[in-house]
Amino acid sequence: MMRNAIVVRPAPGGGQTIARLAALGIPALEFPLFVIAPVAWSPLNETFDALLVTSANAMRHGGIGLEALTALPVVAVGEGSARAARAAGFQVAVTGAADGREAVEGAHQVGFSRLLHLAGRDRIDLPGVTSMTVYRSDALYPPPGALEVACGQVALLHSPRAARHFAALVDRDAVPRHKVRIAALSEAVAQSVGGGWGTIGVAPRPDDVVLTALAAKLAIDP
Repeated sequence: MMRNAIVVRPAPGGGQTIARLAALGIPALEFPLFVIAPVAWSPLNETFDALLVTSANAMRHGGIGLEALTALPVVAVGEGSARAARAAGFQVAVTGAADGREAVEGAHQVGFSRLLHLAGRDRIDLPGVTSMTVYRSDALYPPPGALEVACGQVALLHSPRAARHFAALVDRDAVPRHKVRIAALSEAVAQSVGGGWGTIGVAPRPDDVVLTALAAKLAIDP
């Protein structure tokens, strides 16, 4: 049995995920549950050792404020954030393989003690890290019954917030959780989506390429 993949990631990341799934032969439905928008901001008049980037959206939507920070090295939470930082003209010094806390620990190990986190409006602030909001992610609420499309399929979840929103909408539409498989970007995402699902797979590192490979396996496995 071939399951479809449900991609709730907002554009443009959702389109990239669907393209990766198509390359693996997995049909996918783009079903964004958030829309990303920039937030007006200005760089702080403080000295930092490096930038912490936990989402590619910070690089995509950071705007002209990023130009004043390009001399700072980047500490990226994963390969996706690292690719976005390089595309925006930054040098990546540290690439994590788990979550924000792990990336901060990696930064400290190479001597970066003063970090500026370019972050979304909805976030978990990390101890000892200065955060600056550079974008926002607004939740979308599809009409009642819309999540029935997920029944019998595999949902790819890229963040704890997306996991919670997806789970709430599935429950709202009375879709049996045990009939939905979950491919989670991290353990934090898997914990946020809760229990009762048919299968929950966790990507071994927080990278969309790895996540799509996991989703492809879940789509094909009996």
